[in-house]
Amino acid sequence: MPRPMKCRKVCQMPRTREFHPAGGSPRKEAVVLTVDEYEAVRLIDRQGFSQEECSAYMQVARSTVQSIYNSARKKLAEALVDGRSLRIEGGNYQLCDGSEVYCGCGGCRRHRLACMGRTEQGGCDHKNCGPIG
Repeated sequence: MPRPMKCRKVCQMPRTREFHPAGGSPRKEAVVLTVDEYEAVRLIDRQGFSQEECSAYMQVARSTVQSIYNSARKKLAEALVDGRSLRIEGGNYQLCDGSEVYCGCGGCRRHRLACMGRTEQGGCDHKNCGPIG
């Protein structure tokens, strides 16, 4: 019996969930990037984290982050090279609540005080958390 998959911590949901090629409708089925794959790309490529730092934020092993990141890169390349739409949805993740010690948007007193006023959707207005939805 396989070991149950561990949820990956996600600090920020994507602000845009669909991307389409310019100049017409795509001819092929959309590529689906999971939310945890998006988070790995955001942390490593946008924030400049190492895979080790990313693994601490997402609370998974570094080898798991490497696998998630490699899968995401293949999907991004497929969408770009083949001119396919990209949709971000699904995956095995848990949205952070801003109080996790290893989360990029929480764990410090200053952040917890700044996030006392949550958004209507339950998210946090902190610059690293962004809106949910």
